Amino acid sequence: MTTVAVLGAGKIGHTVLSGLRRAGRPAGTLLATVRRPERAAELSEALGVEVVGNIEAVERADVVVIAVKPQDAAALLGELAGHFTAEHVVVSLCAGLPTSFFGKRLPDGTPVVRAMTNTPALVDEAMTVVSAGEHATDEHLEVAEGLFRPLGRTLRLPEAHQDAVTALSGSGPAYMYYLVEAMTDAAILLGLPRAVAHDLIVQTAVGAAAMLRDTGEHPVKLREAVTSPAGTTINAVRELERHRVRAAVADAVEAARDRAREIAEEQG
Repeated sequence: MTTVAVLGAGKIGHTVLSGLRRAGRPAGTLLATVRRPERAAELSEALGVEVVGNIEAVERADVVVIAVKPQDAAALLGELAGHFTAEHVVVSLCAGLPTSFFGKRLPDGTPVVRAMTNTPALVDEAMTVVSAGEHATDEHLEVAEGLFRPLGRTLRLPEAHQDAVTALSGSGPAYMYYLVEAMTDAAILLGLPRAVAHDLIVQTAVGAAAMLRDTGEHPVKLREAVTSPAGTTINAVRELERHRVRAAVADAVEAARDRAREIAEEQG
């Protein structure tokens, strides 16, 4: 079995390791690197994985997952110059950084897979998109997908779509939480206790998402099924349109996409 090293086992890195352990991968096939000694102790105790230095992790691993912040990636790769080989499979979780960023800093021919997952990975409901770099084959994509399948769904897309994916599903949970927060405030204004409002909204969100997933119906059709003539829902929808919520959502997603592109430009 291949050895997987996660460089920078923070929240997302820890989540990937946790998913692999739940899926039955032996702890002895996993390595992690962290910055803080106390974090290393926590990781070893929680998952049983060995925490080592960056150089040792790369030298012992077959698959290297880079899960550091994008602004830290260049320094990390500089530290590891000469320790990677073209036999490694490199999986990047660095938002905004294209596979070409890694290609410039890794040995010629090293396969790089760019991946974007999201925080619902913590409850095994992630949406992860993987994209092949110049030297990555279907086999390398399969290796990357194997890391993320325990965390939810996976999808393959050309890398040209990754900034949009980052803006949509990568940042998407925050948009959902923002909407739930706004609906909770509205419910309290109407006199409902916070705990009751929370239960109503969360179950409504779960149910609506399940309807979208399981029926395959267009969201417009599902919305129209709730919208009676001269009823409450159409009045609410009219207010959302009056406040240009649809346009605001489009602007927000576009702004997130633009920031992903800026990160790539800043890091070179």
